[in-house]
Amino acid sequence: MQPEDVEAVIESELEGAQATVTHARDEHDDDHLAATVVSPTFTDQSLVQQHQQVYDALEDHMTTDIHALELSTYTPEEYDELE
Repeated sequence: MQPEDVEAVIESELEGAQATVTHARDEHDDDHLAATVVSPTFTDQSLVQQHQQVYDALEDHMTTDIHALELSTYTPEEYDELE
């Protein structure tokens, strides 16, 4: 699964989400991805709950198309503070 496909799935499943997905190791390692997801749905959610929302959005892709996913999640306010 290509990074842009993963981005599209996450963004279509999580309201208001913006996802950036890259290859975690190198472009030839398709199974290991890194994702940064910013969504207002993460407000008042624990980190575990935020990550679970992303995994739920990806559903079966996590067991069939993606071997590993390095995940960073933020509310829009948290993400703005990083910049």
